[in-house]
Amino acid sequence: MSARPTTAELKLTAAQLEAIRGHARRSYPDECCGAIFGRLDGEARVVTDLQKLENSWDPVERRRRFLITPQEYMRVEKEADARGLSLLGFYHSHPDAPPRPSEFDREHAWPWFIYPIIGVNGGEPAELRAWQLRADREGYDEVEIHIDDT
Repeated sequence: MSARPTTAELKLTAAQLEAIRGHARRSYPDECCGAIFGRLDGEARVVTDLQKLENSWDPVERRRRFLITPQEYMRVEKEADARGLSLLGFYHSHPDAPPRPSEFDREHAWPWFIYPIIGVNGGEPAELRAWQLRADREGYDEVEIHIDDT
């Protein structure tokens, strides 16, 4: 596994942003989740592909939690390697909640990944913000998101 930057920015296309928004809209009132594939460009993480994943959490709790099983994680990590890409992180939604990491999110995150979170208000996707867990796991740093309109 290659070294990962300690600070980052996330570069998405407008179509990728719309894909995340659509996934969040269709999953509401449950949380959606997905993998982010791409490449490192200095401190920037350039997204080349997104992959919707199943929220494997108990159906009762899916409105405020998401779970990617260890098997699914291994599958997407292997897929990234096979495609010559990096697994950059995982996106998810926060139904009727702000796009900030929860304590539960912090407890289950890894410092080297980027975690975009999209708020969904009454079924309509709202603000997207991205976060990276600090190495000491005590909190997050916000990651700047750049959207390419082309």
